[in-house]
Amino acid sequence: MIEYTDGATPFDYDELKGLLPTHITTRGELDFLEMDNINQAIIWSGNLKTNDILNIEFICKLHKKMFSNVWKWAGKFRKSNKNIGIPYIQIAVELQTLCDDSQAWIEYDTYSPDEFAARFHHRLVFIHPFSNGNGRHSRLMADLILEKLFAAEVFSWGAERLANRNKTRDKYIKALKLADEHDYSLLLKFVRS
Repeated sequence: MIEYTDGATPFDYDELKGLLPTHITTRGELDFLEMDNINQAIIWSGNLKTNDILNIEFICKLHKKMFSNVWKWAGKFRKSNKNIGIPYIQIAVELQTLCDDSQAWIEYDTYSPDEFAARFHHRLVFIHPFSNGNGRHSRLMADLILEKLFAAEVFSWGAERLANRNKTRDKYIKALKLADEHDYSLLLKFVRS
Protein backbone atom coordinates (compact mmCIF):
# COMPACT_ATOMS: atom_id res chain seq x y z
CA MET A 1 0.00 0.00 0.00
CA ILE A 2 1.36 3.40 -1.01
CA GLU A 3 1.25 6.17 1.60
CA TYR A 4 0.43 9.70 0.43
CA THR A 5 1.64 13.00 1.82
CA ASP A 6 -0.77 15.90 2.34
CA GLY A 7 -1.76 17.35 -1.03
CA ALA A 8 -0.67 14.23 -2.94
CA THR A 9 -2.97 12.55 -5.43
CA PRO A 10 -3.78 8.89 -4.74
CA PHE A 11 -3.57 6.44 -7.65
CA ASP A 12 -6.57 4.40 -8.67
CA TYR A 13 -6.29 0.77 -9.76
CA ASP A 14 -6.19 1.53 -13.51
CA GLU A 15 -3.44 4.09 -13.01
CA LEU A 16 -1.35 1.66 -10.98
CA LYS A 17 -1.68 -0.83 -13.86
CA GLY A 18 0.12 1.80 -15.95
CA LEU A 19 3.35 1.40 -13.98
CA LEU A 20 6.02 0.41 -16.53
CA PRO A 21 8.80 -0.98 -14.30
CA THR A 22 7.56 -4.28 -12.90
CA HIS A 23 10.13 -4.50 -10.10
CA ILE A 24 8.76 -1.59 -8.01
CA THR A 25 7.73 -2.68 -4.51
CA THR A 26 8.12 0.48 -2.42
CA ARG A 27 7.25 4.18 -2.60
CA GLY A 28 10.97 4.91 -2.29
CA GLU A 29 11.77 2.91 -5.43
CA LEU A 30 8.99 4.68 -7.30
CA ASP A 31 10.20 8.10 -6.12
CA PHE A 32 13.76 7.28 -7.23
CA LEU A 33 12.69 6.24 -10.74
CA GLU A 34 10.40 9.25 -11.11
CA MET A 35 13.17 11.61 -9.97
CA ASP A 36 15.59 10.08 -12.46
CA ASN A 37 13.04 10.56 -15.24
CA ILE A 38 12.37 14.15 -14.10
CA ASN A 39 16.09 14.92 -14.13
CA GLN A 40 16.23 13.73 -17.75
CA ALA A 41 13.30 16.04 -18.55
CA ILE A 42 15.06 18.97 -16.88
CA ILE A 43 18.12 18.37 -19.07
CA TRP A 44 15.86 18.13 -22.15
CA SER A 45 14.02 21.34 -21.23
CA GLY A 46 17.30 23.17 -20.66
CA ASN A 47 18.18 22.52 -24.29
CA LEU A 48 14.85 23.76 -25.69
CA LYS A 49 15.31 26.27 -28.49
CA THR A 50 11.71 27.46 -28.40
CA ASN A 51 9.69 29.70 -26.13
CA ASP A 52 6.39 28.32 -27.49
CA ILE A 53 5.45 26.66 -24.22
CA LEU A 54 2.08 28.19 -23.30
CA ASN A 55 -0.05 25.62 -25.09
CA ILE A 56 -1.68 22.28 -24.32
CA GLU A 57 0.62 20.37 -26.66
CA PHE A 58 3.72 21.52 -24.77
CA ILE A 59 2.11 21.03 -21.35
CA CYS A 60 1.41 17.38 -22.23
CA LYS A 61 4.80 16.89 -23.88
CA LEU A 62 6.60 18.11 -20.77
CA HIS A 63 4.61 15.74 -18.51
CA LYS A 64 5.42 12.89 -20.88
CA LYS A 65 9.14 13.75 -20.80
CA MET A 66 9.01 13.82 -16.99
CA PHE A 67 7.25 10.48 -16.44
CA SER A 68 7.33 8.34 -19.65
CA ASN A 69 9.93 5.93 -18.27
CA VAL A 70 7.68 5.17 -15.30
CA TRP A 71 4.00 5.51 -16.36
CA LYS A 72 2.13 4.45 -19.52
CA TRP A 73 -0.27 7.36 -19.04
CA ALA A 74 2.45 10.03 -18.90
CA GLY A 75 1.40 13.11 -20.86
CA LYS A 76 -2.24 12.04 -21.06
CA PHE A 77 -5.10 13.69 -19.19
CA ARG A 78 -6.49 11.80 -16.23
CA LYS A 79 -9.73 9.90 -16.79
CA SER A 80 -11.12 10.01 -13.27
CA ASN A 81 -11.87 12.58 -10.59
CA LYS A 82 -9.39 12.99 -7.74
CA ASN A 83 -9.30 14.32 -4.20
CA ILE A 84 -8.09 17.61 -5.74
CA GLY A 85 -8.46 19.19 -9.14
CA ILE A 86 -11.37 20.01 -11.38
CA PRO A 87 -13.71 17.35 -12.80
CA TYR A 88 -11.72 15.43 -15.42
CA ILE A 89 -14.17 16.19 -18.22
CA GLN A 90 -13.33 19.92 -17.90
CA ILE A 91 -9.54 19.57 -18.18
CA ALA A 92 -9.10 20.39 -21.89
CA VAL A 93 -11.33 23.47 -21.72
CA GLU A 94 -9.74 24.81 -18.52
CA LEU A 95 -6.21 24.24 -19.83
CA GLN A 96 -7.05 26.09 -23.03
CA THR A 97 -8.49 28.94 -20.96
CA LEU A 98 -5.27 29.05 -18.91
CA CYS A 99 -3.16 29.16 -22.08
CA ASP A 100 -5.35 31.90 -23.58
CA ASP A 101 -5.26 33.89 -20.34
CA SER A 102 -1.49 33.60 -20.15
CA GLN A 103 -1.14 34.90 -23.72
CA ALA A 104 -3.25 37.91 -22.69
CA TRP A 105 -1.09 38.42 -19.58
CA ILE A 106 1.92 38.70 -21.89
CA GLU A 107 0.18 40.93 -24.42
CA TYR A 108 -1.05 43.38 -21.79
CA ASP A 109 1.97 43.06 -19.47
CA THR A 110 -0.43 42.16 -16.66
CA TYR A 111 1.99 40.67 -14.12
CA SER A 112 5.64 40.73 -13.20
CA PRO A 113 7.54 37.59 -14.31
CA ASP A 114 7.35 36.11 -10.79
CA GLU A 115 3.63 36.70 -10.43
CA PHE A 116 2.96 35.42 -13.96
CA ALA A 117 4.83 32.17 -13.28
CA ALA A 118 3.32 31.72 -9.81
CA ARG A 119 -0.22 32.29 -11.08
CA PHE A 120 0.32 29.92 -14.01
CA HIS A 121 1.71 27.31 -11.62
CA HIS A 122 -1.23 27.68 -9.26
CA ARG A 123 -3.85 27.42 -12.01
CA LEU A 124 -2.14 24.42 -13.59
CA VAL A 125 -1.87 22.52 -10.32
CA PHE A 126 -5.47 23.52 -9.47
CA ILE A 127 -6.68 22.03 -12.78
CA HIS A 128 -4.64 18.89 -12.01
CA PRO A 129 -4.67 17.57 -15.58
CA PHE A 130 -2.71 14.36 -15.04
CA SER A 131 -3.16 11.29 -12.87
CA ASN A 132 -0.09 12.20 -10.86
CA GLY A 133 2.97 14.41 -10.89
CA ASN A 134 0.96 17.62 -11.23
CA GLY A 135 2.87 19.59 -8.59
CA ARG A 136 6.29 18.66 -9.94
CA HIS A 137 5.10 19.29 -13.50
CA SER A 138 3.56 22.67 -12.74
CA ARG A 139 6.68 23.77 -10.85
CA LEU A 140 8.86 22.90 -13.85
CA MET A 141 6.41 24.73 -16.14
CA ALA A 142 6.71 27.83 -13.94
CA ASP A 143 10.49 27.61 -14.05
CA LEU A 144 10.43 27.26 -17.84
CA ILE A 145 8.17 30.31 -18.09
CA LEU A 146 10.71 32.30 -16.10
CA GLU A 147 13.66 31.01 -18.16
CA LYS A 148 12.22 30.92 -21.67
CA LEU A 149 9.78 33.83 -21.66
CA PHE A 150 11.36 36.29 -19.23
CA ALA A 151 15.05 35.27 -19.09
CA ALA A 152 14.60 35.34 -15.31
CA GLU A 153 16.04 33.18 -12.55
CA VAL A 154 13.97 30.09 -11.70
CA PHE A 155 12.16 29.81 -8.38
CA SER A 156 13.81 28.23 -5.34
CA TRP A 157 10.52 26.60 -4.20
CA GLY A 158 11.44 26.79 -0.53
CA ALA A 159 14.92 25.38 -1.28
CA GLU A 160 13.80 21.91 -0.21
CA ARG A 161 12.33 18.84 -1.86
CA LEU A 162 8.54 19.16 -1.80
CA ALA A 163 7.65 15.52 -2.40
CA ASN A 164 8.11 14.53 1.24
CA ARG A 165 6.06 15.67 4.20
CA ASN A 166 7.98 18.44 5.96
CA LYS A 167 7.51 22.04 7.14
CA THR A 168 8.46 23.40 3.72
CA ARG A 169 5.81 21.29 1.99
CA ASP A 170 3.27 22.37 4.61
CA LYS A 171 4.07 26.03 3.80
CA TYR A 172 3.73 25.28 0.08
CA ILE A 173 0.33 23.60 0.50
CA LYS A 174 -0.84 26.48 2.72
CA ALA A 175 0.26 28.99 0.06
CA LEU A 176 -1.59 27.06 -2.66
CA LYS A 177 -4.76 26.92 -0.56
CA LEU A 178 -4.60 30.67 0.03
CA ALA A 179 -4.12 31.17 -3.73
CA ASP A 180 -7.31 29.12 -4.22
CA GLU A 181 -8.96 32.08 -2.43
CA HIS A 182 -7.24 34.53 -4.87
CA ASP A 183 -4.60 35.64 -2.39
CA TYR A 184 -1.18 35.01 -3.93
CA SER A 185 0.87 36.77 -1.25
CA LEU A 186 2.14 33.61 0.49
CA LEU A 187 2.80 31.81 -2.79
CA LEU A 188 4.82 34.74 -4.15
CA LYS A 189 6.84 34.78 -0.96
CA PHE A 190 7.28 30.99 -0.88
CA VAL A 191 8.52 30.57 -4.47
CA ARG A 192 11.55 32.75 -3.73
CA SER A 193 12.23 31.42 -0.21
